[in-house]
Amino acid sequence: MAEQRRLTGFRRQNGAVGTRNHVAILPVDDLSNAAAEGIASLVPGTLALPHAFGRLQFGEDLELTFRTLIGIGSNPNVAAVVVIGIEPNWTNRIVEGIAKTGKPVEGISIEGRGDLKVVEQAARIAQGYLQEASELQREPVDRSEIMLTTKDGESDTTTGLGSCRITAYLSDKWVEAGGTMIFGETSELTGGEHLIAERCVDDTVRSRFQEFYDGYIEMIEATGANLLGSQPTQGNIAGGLSTIEEKAMGNIVKTGTAPIVGALAPAEAPTRAGLHFMDTSSAAAECVTLMAAAGGVVNLFPTGQGNVIGNPVQPVVKITANPKTAASMADHMDVDCSDMLTRGRSVEEAGDELIDIVERTINGRLTAAESLGHREFTITKLYRSA
Repeated sequence: MAEQRRLTGFRRQNGAVGTRNHVAILPVDDLSNAAAEGIASLVPGTLALPHAFGRLQFGEDLELTFRTLIGIGSNPNVAAVVVIGIEPNWTNRIVEGIAKTGKPVEGISIEGRGDLKVVEQAARIAQGYLQEASELQREPVDRSEIMLTTKDGESDTTTGLGSCRITAYLSDKWVEAGGTMIFGETSELTGGEHLIAERCVDDTVRSRFQEFYDGYIEMIEATGANLLGSQPTQGNIAGGLSTIEEKAMGNIVKTGTAPIVGALAPAEAPTRAGLHFMDTSSAAAECVTLMAAAGGVVNLFPTGQGNVIGNPVQPVVKITANPKTAASMADHMDVDCSDMLTRGRSVEEAGDELIDIVERTINGRLTAAESLGHREFTITKLYRSA
């Protein structure tokens, strides 16, 4: 890398390194959102994570919800967790999953108590967790200990030419330094999926990637729907991307050139350093949430037309090479690399600026999305509930 900045982070009980220090109030289900938000209102500084699902799910859909919620609570950016559920069994399952990290976690169920008693009891626990977390100190960490993720959104012709290229520059440098990077957006590999398959390190990874990709495409085709307007989106089309194949090229560009060492299920945590593919939707909030559940502590988000996405647990660094977006949505952009296209700035120069911003974010700098209060948190649902 260019000049190496001293990085600091919060080292958790299991050795994982976080860039933030949240005390999360995590509802198991939609019925528990009000209590979770009530706790957070009583204990300012805690982070409620309301969501829409968690009741009457079954099979793989339910397993993905459990994996996501346990993963979010286990994320290194979270110091401690209070889990709130309507009934005890699923509440305890999530508590037990998070407890494997060694971090403080306690669960309370609402049935037989009611919101007011639960809010009072949980608020006292959350207050103690918050005070304990306030004493945790940052310590020097290495790039190899930091897991980054990437997802693009509202792409246009400038994205693949500019912001995705410097994301690739950072990705290659990060992996070279021993770090971990996750990319996804399965449907947005269409037309270039063979390029990803060719970079898989062995037949096992390649076979799992191909299984994920083929399964996603089969699911889409089985509906008989025309995806135009959803893929590419209306914003993509307005930005000059007329086909999913054109959009895929930008998505693939941002993955850089490193070998792909893992193919992950949604919200599955990698077990080795390097570049990993994750089977995800291309919807921004869903994708970033799944990657946060896998342990990502900073997300890189190239955008052309301008996307305002944030995440409550994983900071989102937004990057644009579109000069119009850089000017009209400056409050949402962390890196303006439009001079790559207007003034011939090199990938290396712009890429080093991105590395600088990411390192400052790791050290505690708020992203634009964080400073504006963007906390988009969406669980991926696979099919109808019972």
